[in-house]
Amino acid sequence: MIEEMSRIVRTMTTLIFGFIMVYGFYVIAHGHLSPGGGFQGGAIVASAFALLLVTYGTNQIQNFLSKDLFSLIESTGLVLFNAFGFLGIGATYFYNCVSNSGGVFGSPTVIGINSGNLNTGGTIALMNMAVGLEVLAAFGVIIMTMSAAAEILNKKEKP
Repeated sequence: MIEEMSRIVRTMTTLIFGFIMVYGFYVIAHGHLSPGGGFQGGAIVASAFALLLVTYGTNQIQNFLSKDLFSLIESTGLVLFNAFGFLGIGATYFYNCVSNSGGVFGSPTVIGINSGNLNTGGTIALMNMAVGLEVLAAFGVIIMTMSAAAEILNKKEKP
């Protein structure tokens, strides 16, 4: 069994975890307006889960986060990405049919400098969100698997 981290590390992890999550989802949501996107934001969110695993240990984290939950989220992200790709199949696969159509993600775009309006992305913003879900879940599964394997190896080394 790995020794428990100090109170300082646990307190700082508790404080910073939410900020990392919010920043990761910000990068996902603003990927069509600024550098970033689904992959980068998903990696940031997954790093927050890695921080939890390092701080609290595999056994404690697996009590409320499981690989099955991450696999479900990953599958949902992949299905949503393909569904958004098929939305514009009347023209072509991945056609941005939602853009300039009105509604939540179909606000008209202005020519020139981007005003930072999240509603102008059409299906691009939706696909960024789907990719973000897929990446954060895939990295979550990888990180949890590596952590569980390290825990098993650590138990075998100690007599």
